[in-house]
Amino acid sequence: MNTNMSASPRIGDPIDRFDGEAKVTGSARYAAEHFPPGLLYGWIVSSSVTRGRVTGIDETAARGVPGVVEVISHRNRRQLPGGDDSYKDEMGASGKPFRPLFDDKVLFSGQPVALVVAHTLEAARDGASLIRVSYESAIHNTDFALALAEQFAPQSDPRESQEPERRGVPDQALAQSPRHHAATYCHPAEHHNPMEMHAATVIWEPGDRLSVYDKTQGTRNAQSWLARVFGLKEDQVRVRSEFVGGAFGSGLRPQYHVFLAALAALMLQRPVRVGMTRQQMFTHVYRPPAVQSVALGANADGSLNAIVNNATHTTSRFESYTQTVVDWGLTHYKCPNASGVYTLAPVDTYTPGDMRAPGAATGVNLFEIAMDELAYAAGVDPLALRLVNYADRDEMHDRPYTSKALREALEAGAQRFGWEARVSAPRSMREGRELVGWGMATGVWEASFEKTSARARLAQDGTLEVACAMTDIGTGTATVMAQVAGDTLGVPLERIRVRLGDSDLPESPVEGGSWGAASSGAAVHLACRAVGTQLHKIAAGMAPSPIAGAAFDGVAFGDGHMMLKTDPARRVSLADIVRASGKDCIEAEQAAEPDQGESADKAPKAKNTHSAVFVEVRIDEELPIVRVTRIVIAVAAGRIINSKTARSQVIGGAVMAVGMALHEETVMDHRFGRFMTHNFADYHIPVNADIPGIEVLFIDEPDAEVSPLGVKGVGEIGVVGTAAAVANAIYHATGKRVRSLPVTMDKLLG
Repeated sequence: MNTNMSASPRIGDPIDRFDGEAKVTGSARYAAEHFPPGLLYGWIVSSSVTRGRVTGIDETAARGVPGVVEVISHRNRRQLPGGDDSYKDEMGASGKPFRPLFDDKVLFSGQPVALVVAHTLEAARDGASLIRVSYESAIHNTDFALALAEQFAPQSDPRESQEPERRGVPDQALAQSPRHHAATYCHPAEHHNPMEMHAATVIWEPGDRLSVYDKTQGTRNAQSWLARVFGLKEDQVRVRSEFVGGAFGSGLRPQYHVFLAALAALMLQRPVRVGMTRQQMFTHVYRPPAVQSVALGANADGSLNAIVNNATHTTSRFESYTQTVVDWGLTHYKCPNASGVYTLAPVDTYTPGDMRAPGAATGVNLFEIAMDELAYAAGVDPLALRLVNYADRDEMHDRPYTSKALREALEAGAQRFGWEARVSAPRSMREGRELVGWGMATGVWEASFEKTSARARLAQDGTLEVACAMTDIGTGTATVMAQVAGDTLGVPLERIRVRLGDSDLPESPVEGGSWGAASSGAAVHLACRAVGTQLHKIAAGMAPSPIAGAAFDGVAFGDGHMMLKTDPARRVSLADIVRASGKDCIEAEQAAEPDQGESADKAPKAKNTHSAVFVEVRIDEELPIVRVTRIVIAVAAGRIINSKTARSQVIGGAVMAVGMALHEETVMDHRFGRFMTHNFADYHIPVNADIPGIEVLFIDEPDAEVSPLGVKGVGEIGVVGTAAAVANAIYHATGKRVRSLPVTMDKLLG
């Protein structure tokens, strides 16, 4: 019996990332870091027009470049069996999905129109530069302001709630309210910009079998999509994505790079890699620009009488991309009269996509700026305004929450920040030449739990392997899986192996929506518990048996052993139990899934995470450069599996929110229909010097009604409300209200 094992991890321990060493030493291999023998390289040729059709492609010079193997376009590509439906994926919007190299039609600027394949990346790039494409251009529009003339209400989308329910008589109540505020708020297009650009390495094998290394947030989604598009059986396609260098939603849907790599591999019967350049990363998904008008009516104490909340954002012309934007304020605050209208405006771009906290990052942040304006209009402290309008129920659907500790978060965050010392009048706090502003906001996000399967396998040497197809996009899924497994079966961390990001593994949804930890953790827990019951049965039959006569609920697991709860000295090692079974391993696969039947909107209780955000900014009075100097975020997100990785997730979201508030804006040249800020020189994102110390407080709020382990998820709550808190702090410092994000120097000077 091995008695030298270290202690097993427990849920709640702040352990280091399970895959941290692989990432910092460079042994972790990403999609573009696999080098099969005979690898070919593809370089994408992008459309230079926004709308129209391709009338000719001159490939002569490109084919003359030494090392160029093939030039693939719609004219010579492999015949594909499917129509529009075969291109739909698990996360797709309604409409007709984009079909790369399908025909001569051009739908957006930067659309791939050809792929040059060569023995080296340099030859492929050289050949691509020599391709001459001629076009017949059509009139396009990428101007959101002009697209508003074509806005329309989206049809029902099973992924999203649509028109919110109207309650009371909001227009009448608004007119009769003694305190009013009404304004229109905007934010621009934003791009995800993960560190790792989208790439795929596709290995062809006889029988048209494809082994795909892809940057994706859903290996099963990519697998089924590729199989349908190319007319293959799913078992002919294996997709792996063990390591992902950030995605933030850009990898939820299969992007065109993986199609091009698979197409070239099938045509040439060779392994092919295709990767996007940083500029090409600006030719696919993005957070759409939005405009949101908010009208609020309140009593003298700030209690709401009426909310009228209308919002519009863009979509492509070929798909209707929707997200929940207007519901949040109608749900989040107690108010008897409320209505909302949600519309889409079509533009000639690629379809926008989910970007960290889609819908809420737009709808909540802009609404929370409006709430701050109402506080000043009513002469009420912004924190007091949130408390007087605190809703104990989901106001839009009139149902209770499974749990809601936002009040505790507000109190804890305010105390840690020192909010009681705030002087309410704008421009009233300063230090030397700098104006000081304090702002706050609240955040809310969905607490989702999706059906997920996992397998646990305990070997004779005491090594435990847990496996699930879910990817780890940097959120710490591998760490969660290892930690839950160690807690459930009492296996030390160094004896645990995690396999994930592989479509051959037990089924899982895409990694997104903050459901990864709750879903994969629950599945791993069930699989490990199933192994534990088998181990208990075997151990009970051992001669002699230290647990003889004890029921399963009477034993515990720890430090690689099974033991009696009442007498931990009576124990047996898990390795000895497996050997006693006569098998190489004991394994089990289990699926964890939420209650069936009703959709999230029609469930009997609302399931949400909540946050309270407090921000300090300092601004030079003469040259209004904004410095964010303090952020405190108090988060109520159920049971926290790992406080270290959870804190990192909230901080990461807050950094993106600072970018949203102060830096990020994708600028379009409407003459060409092209995103012009398509690199890190022009598209500004926060750097270390822009980010202060961020303090994260977790409110203890286990919620077994959301997920079996009581987990809610924290990947997105850090974005929601934080950008508003920054903008509100800027107003408090300067007395100048900016209603169009980001809040840049020119807007403060104007």
